[in-house]
Amino acid sequence: MKNELESLLQPYQQTHVLQFWDELDAVAQQSLADQIRAIDFEQLQTLAGATGAAAKWDELAAEAEVPPAITADDFANPESYRAACEVGRAALADGKVAMVLVAGGQGSRLGFEHPKGMFPIGPLSERTLYHMLIDQLLARGEQVGKAIPFYIMTSPPTHQETSEFLADNNYFGMDAEDVTIFCQGTMPAVDANGKLLLADKSTIFTSPDGHGGTLGALKRDGCLDDMKARGIEHVFYGQVDNPLIQACDPALLGYHIKSSSEMTSQVVRKHDPMLKVGNVVVVDGKTQIIEYSDLPDQYARQTLPDGSLKLWAGSIAVHIFERSFLDRTSDQADALPFHQAHKKVAYVDAQGKLVKPTENNATKFERFIFDLLPSAKNAIVCEVDPADGFCAVKNAPPAPSETPQHVKDAVVALHTRWLEQAGVTVADGVKVEINPRFALDVEQLKEKIPTGTTVTEDKYFEPETV
Repeated sequence: MKNELESLLQPYQQTHVLQFWDELDAVAQQSLADQIRAIDFEQLQTLAGATGAAAKWDELAAEAEVPPAITADDFANPESYRAACEVGRAALADGKVAMVLVAGGQGSRLGFEHPKGMFPIGPLSERTLYHMLIDQLLARGEQVGKAIPFYIMTSPPTHQETSEFLADNNYFGMDAEDVTIFCQGTMPAVDANGKLLLADKSTIFTSPDGHGGTLGALKRDGCLDDMKARGIEHVFYGQVDNPLIQACDPALLGYHIKSSSEMTSQVVRKHDPMLKVGNVVVVDGKTQIIEYSDLPDQYARQTLPDGSLKLWAGSIAVHIFERSFLDRTSDQADALPFHQAHKKVAYVDAQGKLVKPTENNATKFERFIFDLLPSAKNAIVCEVDPADGFCAVKNAPPAPSETPQHVKDAVVALHTRWLEQAGVTVADGVKVEINPRFALDVEQLKEKIPTGTTVTEDKYFEPETV
């Protein structure tokens, strides 16, 4: 076996990964052999040899405009909003909508050594991120009389624990047949000389291949075929760290469908030109994202005659895809390019000792789902007020933002506003949280709570059946 592996590795100068072969037992040798055979060395050599030269961002930014947009004004227009909701609800009721959730991350930055979806974030209920999102999907399904299939993408480090957690909690009320848990792929990293790194004597270091890995994983694990068999046409995509996500929102779906869009991106309106979000733009008729780190300051600060930012559409990683579009692009090897990320990676050196570098020593390769935008027909953006739809939990205190408390406060603020718009008074300092199965929006709240009611103590509104 060793001779066969050396023959495979030699053309790519990677035989060093076998340097501890004779120290390994048969099981470890087989494991290492399987890892080696799984690597596309031709692809890796091409990626490692890429210069990584920066694109001509100045030229792109100079030509950039914001793509066709459904703005907050459209959502505030009763006639436009009502028409979009009707289209979206019809698609939901016909069973044409599914949700894909990217949930491969761990909560390490939160001091939580488990899959991030298991992190408790409900300000009063202490529901986890998974529980809060599933409650939304159940409520949407109950509203239209049709269950919404749910596809959850994990990563190798989180897959087993996530699967066990959801099964142990009976999928928080979802039918197990409507929940599909699938795992994203991985890519090896290389050092400055293009050499593979060993995590230990029998393990080649790999890391998840980015949220763009969703496309390949959906294809590889049969999820796209399952969607097709179920009659799914529209796929709502989001990430697990945003409990304010408007999962399968009928209006957003309606605008997407009415625009004949193959890919719709929900965005926030930037008021700070240096906000660290991707910028959704159109260049030469193609919609794409220019990362904040690649957008030259002079173009980031460009304004319109009314003083507002020209490039105002900031991506929040919420999209709607046509399932047929995902089918088509999943068969195109170059649909999603790899991006390089320079990181610190611990590795085993030639003496078998673990080295933990203090500076970046490796290049990882990742794909990003937003790179599908240039391939999408009629791509549009839809604006959402972050207070209504975006507040991600990423950092432990004392970080200035995106901490658990910051997110809990945002949930309380949103639900307080809903209650007040429904004619309910919330006393100062009182915290409220609304389970979507009690009420999905202000209109449903009006049906549940008499106008003039005053909430004088912390209260979690939940249906009796939950």
